[in-house]
Amino acid sequence: MQRRDFIGLSAAAITAGALDARSLLARSAPRFRISLAQWSLHRTFFGSPPAGTTRGELLRTDPDRALQGTAHPLDFPLIARRDYGLEGVEYVNTFMFGHADDVGYLDELNRRAHGEGVTNVLIMCDAEGALGDPDAAARATAIENHVRWLRAAAHLGCHAIRVNAQSRGAEAEQAVLAADGLRRLAERAEPFGLHVIVENHGGFSSRASWLVDVLHKADHPLLGTLPDFGNFTVSETERYDAYQGVTEMMPLARAVSAKSYDFDATGNEVRVDYRRMMRIVLAAGYRSWVGVEYEGDGLSEPDGIRATVRLLETVREELDS
Repeated sequence: MQRRDFIGLSAAAITAGALDARSLLARSAPRFRISLAQWSLHRTFFGSPPAGTTRGELLRTDPDRALQGTAHPLDFPLIARRDYGLEGVEYVNTFMFGHADDVGYLDELNRRAHGEGVTNVLIMCDAEGALGDPDAAARATAIENHVRWLRAAAHLGCHAIRVNAQSRGAEAEQAVLAADGLRRLAERAEPFGLHVIVENHGGFSSRASWLVDVLHKADHPLLGTLPDFGNFTVSETERYDAYQGVTEMMPLARAVSAKSYDFDATGNEVRVDYRRMMRIVLAAGYRSWVGVEYEGDGLSEPDGIRATVRLLETVREELDS
C-alpha cells in the first residue's frame, strides 16, 4: 500500500470514528435540560410586604425590604440543586433589584452557583419601563434601565436577559414602537454577546403572530423569543391558541418556559399537554434549557416544582425511548 493511500485510509477511519463517537454522544445526551425559574418560588422569597407598603413601592425605594420570605435569593442556586436536583437557574431581577451593579453580590451569587455546579442561564427583567413606550424619552429610559441587567447577566455568565414587548396604543403602532425599543436594546447587548429574548407576557405579546412580526421588524440577530406554555391571554375577550403560539415562536426561541398550574392524580398538567408541547419544542430543533415555572396555588411551591420536574423527566424519557 502506498504511504499516501495508508494516510488517507487512516484519516478516513479516524473521521468515521469521531463521527460515530459524536453520534453516540448525541444519542446518549438528553434532548433538553431542566432549569428552575426563580418565579416558581416568589412566595418563598417575597413573603408579604410590610404593613402600609406595596411590593412595587419597595422595589423603587428599598428593594431589599420587599424580601420578607423564608429564604434569601442568594440561596437560589443551592435550593435549585439541593432541593430539586436541577443544574440550571433562571433569575428574576425583582429578587435582586438593588444589586444589578453590586459586584460583591453578583460575585457571591456566582460563588454559590459554581460551588453547586449550577449554570446561570438567564435573568428575567420586569419593572424597568416599557421598551415600546410611545413617549420617546420614556422609551429611552426603559432601554437604559435594562442595560444594567445586561451587565449583571454578563457578570453571572448568563446567555440572555428576558424582556417584555410592552407598549400602548393601536396594535400596529405598538408593533412599531416595540420593535424600535427591542432593536435598540439588542444593539446595546452586542458588546456583552448576550441575547435579548421576549416572552409572551400579556397584551399583544401574548398573540404570538404579533410578537414574531415585531421581532422580524426589529431585525437583529441577538433578538429571540422565550415561549411560555401558559401566557396566551391577550385580553379579557381574546385567548391565543397555546400550541399554535409555541409553534410560531419556536423558530426564534433561545429559551423555553414550561409553565404549570395544576396536576391530576396521574401527574399530568391539567391545562397544558406537556407531551404535545415538548414535541413542538423538539421538532423546532431546540436542544437547550427548559425552565420549570410553577404558578399554581393548588400545591405548595416546592410540591408544584417537584410535580413539574417529574412530568418533564417523564416526557423526556418517553421521547428518548
